[in-house]
Amino acid sequence: FFLKYCEQFSTFYKSTEKSFLNHPTMCKSIIASLVVGLTAAFMPTSPLSGTVSNIGTMSMVSSKSLPFLPKPALLDGTLPGDVGFDPLGLSNVDDLGIDLYWMREAEVKHGRLAMLAAAHVFFCDQIGSLPGFPSGKGQMDLFWNVLAERPNIIGAGVVFVIVVEFITGIAITEGRKDGSREAGDFNLDPFNVRANPAQKAKAQLQEIKNGRLAMLAVMGMIAQGLTTHTAALDNISALWS
Repeated sequence: FFLKYCEQFSTFYKSTEKSFLNHPTMCKSIIASLVVGLTAAFMPTSPLSGTVSNIGTMSMVSSKSLPFLPKPALLDGTLPGDVGFDPLGLSNVDDLGIDLYWMREAEVKHGRLAMLAAAHVFFCDQIGSLPGFPSGKGQMDLFWNVLAERPNIIGAGVVFVIVVEFITGIAITEGRKDGSREAGDFNLDPFNVRANPAQKAKAQLQEIKNGRLAMLAVMGMIAQGLTTHTAALDNISALWS
């Protein structure tokens, strides 16, 4: 295209050399028209209507917890504690049996275990070990002492976890097929909280919030236990001493 326009310009210039040089305004007009034509030659023959339409109509809904990121498509606020926090995009995973239902089940389960673990750490801090177990208050040192002196207890705990995981795996698979089971629901409701929908929603929100907090707390307890070899509450009191 460029060579074509150069050739046309050269022919025109030779034929009208004198009049062309005597009229600067005409010179500028012709050069401008050639530049416009050259530019148009490299433009697409049809507009990108789909792209323009998408840009014009697309409205990004921000995440409630991370306003600088878009709200995840599957996190629509129906799950208790859902504030659109998913910077890694895990809610979009749907492969090898892992999906949003599986992720929610794992979160609820680990939150419950973390709450039990945190309560156990505070129990050992304030009261001590159970009868027949090594004494001590440092959570990690106490664990290593139990593993050394009573390895059968740790082994039994591992077997128990395997059995529970097998049973809950069946529950997750069956409940996901027809959607009849909420993630984390094992029909354990001694106080009949589910009878009142408002009370049920409040209890579910409290559970997931406290479970998330407990998971963070237990990670901190483990890290402090491995580095300071002192009890969790003693580490907290050391901040003020």
